[in-house]
Amino acid sequence: MESLRVKHYLNSRPVTFTTEMPVAEAVERLVQSHQTGGPVVNECHELVGFLSEQDCLRQMIESSYYREQVARVKDIMRTEVLTVKHYDSVLELAQKMITEKPKVYPVIDDEGTLMGTINRSQVLNAIDIQLRDGYRKRSQSA
Repeated sequence: MESLRVKHYLNSRPVTFTTEMPVAEAVERLVQSHQTGGPVVNECHELVGFLSEQDCLRQMIESSYYREQVARVKDIMRTEVLTVKHYDSVLELAQKMITEKPKVYPVIDDEGTLMGTINRSQVLNAIDIQLRDGYRKRSQSA
């Protein structure tokens, strides 16, 4: 189980955003992708923030109240982002997910370049696959 690595279970094509993107466009991307949030990247595809449905919801309510939609992703994104490396253990990430709030973690390389994202469902799936394989192997040897 300790050999489970994030790189084997990550979403390598997550929804992403740029800092200058209008929030309305970001919301459209989120809705179409059926993802709860996504990384914000710069021109070099380096992680600079994270935008969640919750961030967008807050802004959309405010925009509807004031009747303006001029906010950009950089105005509402989180800049302090919990990340994981592609070589990190899925089990360690699962333990982190029990105590930390994010449901989605950006996966980066050692230079900070985005490689993808991994969410709770993917972590659960990875552990489930390993447990079922282990059970099957034990049943066959018995």
